[in-house]
Amino acid sequence: MTPSPIRNVLTIAGSDPSGGAGIQADLKAFSARGCYGMAAITALTAQNTRGVSAVMPLDPAFVAEQIRMVFSDIRVDAVKIGMIANAGIARAVAEALRPHRGIPVVLDPVMIAKGGASLLDPDAVEALRSELLPLATLLTPNLPEAAALLGDPEASDRRIMESQAIRLTALGPRCVLVKGGHLKGRESPDVLVAEGEVSWFEADRIETRNTHGTGCSLSSALAAELAKGLATSEAVRVAKVWLAEAVRTSGALSVGSGHGPVHHFHALWKVTEQD
Repeated sequence: MTPSPIRNVLTIAGSDPSGGAGIQADLKAFSARGCYGMAAITALTAQNTRGVSAVMPLDPAFVAEQIRMVFSDIRVDAVKIGMIANAGIARAVAEALRPHRGIPVVLDPVMIAKGGASLLDPDAVEALRSELLPLATLLTPNLPEAAALLGDPEASDRRIMESQAIRLTALGPRCVLVKGGHLKGRESPDVLVAEGEVSWFEADRIETRNTHGTGCSLSSALAAELAKGLATSEAVRVAKVWLAEAVRTSGALSVGSGHGPVHHFHALWKVTEQD
């Protein structure tokens, strides 16, 4: 049987019942980028666009069994790892993925929700560093996450961003994309360190409250593009263009009263005027 040209991408992450972040955003991003999405759930959350009220991590052995069952039956072309919740789940995910070296892994080190709620136990940071970072093809921290992984203050300018990205590669990931959305100013630059080369990706800041799930969506789009065989720098370029338009057109949606979601299907859905 000839393999399908449609790539299969697995997300390992938490659930967001409001649909804007977590596995719900991941599956939408995979679909929007032309891939078949699968999901192994690490935790259940109670949240909406205004914040997170509760988190229920799943049993690590059950998380690992979800991953094992997918790999035992389905070709997996890339993996995205998002919220892992605690050290036990980090270790279980790492153990489940080690037999499948060679598949692109995008690691989004989800630590804090948009509303400020912690999504990662403090003791899990070291497990994230030691267990998952060495498995990552591409690590995608924002500025607070990069600082937490290094034990540093948060970067306040491009020079520190670049330095932190380079230092993060020493922890094991093949490539690191540090996202500069938390920088002050009109620009929102990202820096990629890949195979010793440093590349900057420039973007104007889009003034909107609809930023719920942007990190999840970008990392998932990156996993989809890597699954298709794109080089890392090209995958970053394509994914960022797609996400920027998803943010820019997010006003077409009417979801919640806080930080609304991005419009994953902006290229597919036609918005019509209501009578």
